[in-house]
Amino acid sequence: MATVNQLKDIANILRRDSIEMTTSAGSGHPSSCLSAAEIMATLFFNEMSYDVKDPFNTGNDEFVLSKGHAAPILYASLSRAGCIKDNLNSLRKLSSRFEGHPLPRSLSWVKVATGSLGQGLSVGVGMALAAKLQKRDFKTYVLLGDSEVAEGSIYEAFDLAHYYRLDNLCAIVDVNRLGQRGQTIFGHNLKAYKKIFSSLGWNVIIVNGHDIKSLLNAFNKFKKTKNKPTVILSKTLKGKGVDFIEDKENWHGKTLSNDELAEAFKQIPFSRMPKVKIKKPKAGKFISSRIKIPKVSPYELHSQVATRDAYGNALVNLVKANPNVIVTDAEVSNSTKSELVKKIAPKRFIETFIAEQNMIGIALGLSVKGFDVFASTFAAFLTRAHDQLRMSALSSANFTVCGSHCGVSIGEDGPSQMGLEDIAMFRDLPNSTVFYPSDAVSAEKLVYESAKIKKGITYIRTTRPKTPVIYNPNEKFPVGDFKVPKKSNKDRVVLVGAGITLHESIKAYETLKAKGINSAVVDLYCIKPFNVKKFISFIKKHGNKIVITEDHYSEGGIGEMLASIITEGKHKMPIKFLNIKEIPHSGKKEQLLEKYKIDSGSIVKAAKNLITNK
Repeated sequence: MATVNQLKDIANILRRDSIEMTTSAGSGHPSSCLSAAEIMATLFFNEMSYDVKDPFNTGNDEFVLSKGHAAPILYASLSRAGCIKDNLNSLRKLSSRFEGHPLPRSLSWVKVATGSLGQGLSVGVGMALAAKLQKRDFKTYVLLGDSEVAEGSIYEAFDLAHYYRLDNLCAIVDVNRLGQRGQTIFGHNLKAYKKIFSSLGWNVIIVNGHDIKSLLNAFNKFKKTKNKPTVILSKTLKGKGVDFIEDKENWHGKTLSNDELAEAFKQIPFSRMPKVKIKKPKAGKFISSRIKIPKVSPYELHSQVATRDAYGNALVNLVKANPNVIVTDAEVSNSTKSELVKKIAPKRFIETFIAEQNMIGIALGLSVKGFDVFASTFAAFLTRAHDQLRMSALSSANFTVCGSHCGVSIGEDGPSQMGLEDIAMFRDLPNSTVFYPSDAVSAEKLVYESAKIKKGITYIRTTRPKTPVIYNPNEKFPVGDFKVPKKSNKDRVVLVGAGITLHESIKAYETLKAKGINSAVVDLYCIKPFNVKKFISFIKKHGNKIVITEDHYSEGGIGEMLASIITEGKHKMPIKFLNIKEIPHSGKKEQLLEKYKIDSGSIVKAAKNLITNK
């Protein structure tokens, strides 16, 4: 435990570190660090319990710097606590672990990437939920900037934290009044913030953020609060401690010159780092990351089963076999079929309601704490959470997302409900895997493959209509490969499909065969990664012509992916692309497939034209 005077000294040490680091780097956000100095000193040197030698000690309290631009003061805190020994003045250099905004790839003490504002609290909710589920005592602290509390995703997180009574979650808002271009939405009107956050069911504490005693008292109240989360509204001054930038506009993201740094050092008291003993928590048992793969549910060959139903069945099987599998959904679980888990294991199902951005942040927080997470909603609605997915990818996240109701094949609900951009959205994420099952067996198998993947975000695209079961339960679906349901030694063209269009391709195969034209059918169940050499070799042996059909917009979809790899490989072959080229209309599935020319008839016509060079 540190004394008040020691914490005051540490706050000033962190101030000096932050401005020196940013001046050395020539860029950064020193003023945003200065306002948070007392908060960080109190958190890291008195409030939080953590093992300075082990960032993965399961008893460690968690800290999320949602205002990621204040990274220098986080690095300084970790350095002064003895967690890291790097030269702080290497900040923002190419060879440095201290990147401009925090990233886990650089520092193991940083659990998630931050800097795209408004996302840290959702991650904190996920971590706090993990503590409850694992029956662990660690607490989660999230430092927010007052500018970012204008983000809607923050309020999604506030709502859900109250719903789940997360009394182990503490948000601290650094209310320093100034944003990037001037005053924030409420400035220093802390009563306005309190009214909002109190109405959301949180325990709200207002403090002077530069008064150590006030902060200590607030954190003590947080620890005593039961059945509700706590938010500490910390009134601070941006640039605190340096009079020529303190509470001044136009200093956001600006560093001090060497002369200004020297002047600032005269104003910020110097002291040697006091010896403070940081509370070390007891380590609990690590959660095993090994996944037991269950057997596929029994499906009758040629029976009609929607892949979304198989997704739900697979989740049930996984949950029964693995205590670390957690399922979350954005209030459409009766459509995505994840509700099947809620029925058999309600504690393993987390309802996030219609708040997709928050759901992805929570999935990230849960996964960081050792859970195998499966998050689901309609494919179309995931687009609003793309930034959360992007930041999760930067966090080296490992969880699975399922998007149901993809493409025009959903029918009468119309284009607002049709996921037609989702393949592109997930393909563009670093280290992502993209699966698109076409029948119940492949859907279950690919869910199990997802559970085995331990790096990156995995996306599973499921279909609303029922489709025929075409595979037996012994079939394998390795990552990066494809299946060939139909082929011969005299094929003149290859029909490539996935999901609903695979079955349209199989119908087209039958029609062509009846007309004396042999063709092969490829099931592109894995869109990313993809075995290019094997695919090119297969095409060359089966007609060297391709018809690619997909229930997705042309941009970023399967066709574009295949075209790019064929072009890159300098393989010349005739290709026809059948995809959605305009905003679709409501209608019956069969009508829409025909209207937008991704039905079997359109595939037959495209194949004939290729063969006759039309």
